Amino acid sequence: MDKSILRQAQQLQTKLAKAQEELGDMTVEASSGGGVVKVVIDGHQKIHSVEISPEVVNAEDVELLQDLVMAAVNEAVTKSQELASKHLSSLTGGLKIPGLL
Repeated sequence: MDKSILRQAQQLQTKLAKAQEELGDMTVEASSGGGVVKVVIDGHQKIHSVEISPEVVNAEDVELLQDLVMAAVNEAVTKSQELASKHLSSLTGGLKIPGLL
């Protein structure tokens, strides 16, 4: 195998590892119900916070709150995946590399 190709592959691997690490420091926020439920999630799809406005907490309508939380979490996960895809594709030139996302 050509040593320059191996060296390029190792450099790409190093850059991808750094990019994966950077994703842990990047966050996105999503909300539902006009902002009454907010979720902050990082590029590794780990939730950092869930904020629920007191006016939406109603013991007689728990299902509404559950739906709002679920909607905010799902939107946050989607945004986080898009962030990760965009961040990593800048290094891979748009190639879909198995195991990255």
